[in-house]
Amino acid sequence: MEWWDAVVTNAEYKIDTSKVVPENSKLGDLDGETRGMVEKMMYDQRQKEMGKPTSEEQGKMEMLKKFQAQHPEMDFSNAKMS
Repeated sequence: MEWWDAVVTNAEYKIDTSKVVPENSKLGDLDGETRGMVEKMMYDQRQKEMGKPTSEEQGKMEMLKKFQAQHPEMDFSNAKMS
């Protein structure tokens, strides 16, 4: 995280950012929308670390499966998905 050392660019006084210690926040302290977004980001980060698909990638795979089920006449055997 990067902290600004002044409120305006031509400030005469600088803030000593080495003394800034951000508070740790708890998920329970966040509002519902923010908490959901943070939990999704944490989930996606864990998935990436384990080499598994993120929630967005999982959604895309589900859409593809539904499309394949709706169109059995199409051959997807040689399709490369990334």
